[in-house]
Amino acid sequence: MPSMKPRSRFAGALVVLAAVWLGGCKDFGDVTGSIASSSSSTLPSEPDALRAYADHWGKIYGEKPGEKYASINYARALRALTRYDEAAAVMQAAAVKAPRDFEILGEYGKALADKGDLNQAKDVLTRSYPSDRPNWGLMSVQGSVADRLDDHEGAQAFYHAALKIAPDEPFVLCNLGLSYALSKHLGPAEETLRQAAANPKADARVRQNLALVLALEGKFGEAEEVSRHDMSPEEAAKNVEAIRSMIAQNDSWRALQRGGGKRTTVATPDRATNEPAANPS
Repeated sequence: MPSMKPRSRFAGALVVLAAVWLGGCKDFGDVTGSIASSSSSTLPSEPDALRAYADHWGKIYGEKPGEKYASINYARALRALTRYDEAAAVMQAAAVKAPRDFEILGEYGKALADKGDLNQAKDVLTRSYPSDRPNWGLMSVQGSVADRLDDHEGAQAFYHAALKIAPDEPFVLCNLGLSYALSKHLGPAEETLRQAAANPKADARVRQNLALVLALEGKFGEAEEVSRHDMSPEEAAKNVEAIRSMIAQNDSWRALQRGGGKRTTVATPDRATNEPAANPS
């Protein structure tokens, strides 16, 4: 993914949860915690390098349309550049040529999710790994799709299943915490996001979502303290104030905040049942 300034990343995290709650976000990027396929190479982090990477794989793809390795790398670069329609088209062509290739179906499902074709993404992702070798990263994407379709209970089942395979994986925990928030269970959301943020692998996005939930609970001072891990005190204060204003001005956010006052018992990852244990592919 292209690098972003901390404040921009924080604003993006707010938009993600706000838009999911309000039904408008279409970015299923790395917050899913999905693992890279064995056919993919590492994406550059700098914007210029990422564009050069996309151009490189675009040329290879142009010479070999539908070829697995070129398709996956080119589509991942397009997704990182938010060119979601193009990424989905690239992976669709690959899926037509290899309709039973799990890696291709997984990348196709993620591209469809980014594009916003949620029902089609849901269908493709159900075929993206074998039942005896479930993939925790793709399960996390399935959970994200379910949350977007307002099936929060189904989403949380996917996250719990993923955590059976990859315990304490911070990005799966992050998604689970956001799912609790979307279903108006702010207490469990905070607990889960704190667990995610405590993991050494957690990055700014995880902490930003914890700060968001803390603010929704009215814990503005704690939200500001968490935000300072990744930005200056002045920026942290401005961003928390922006959340406060957003809650005050939007009925859906106020409804979410009110729902958080009801303490609901929610299954924790270690109590999840009927979840196959296997190593991700």
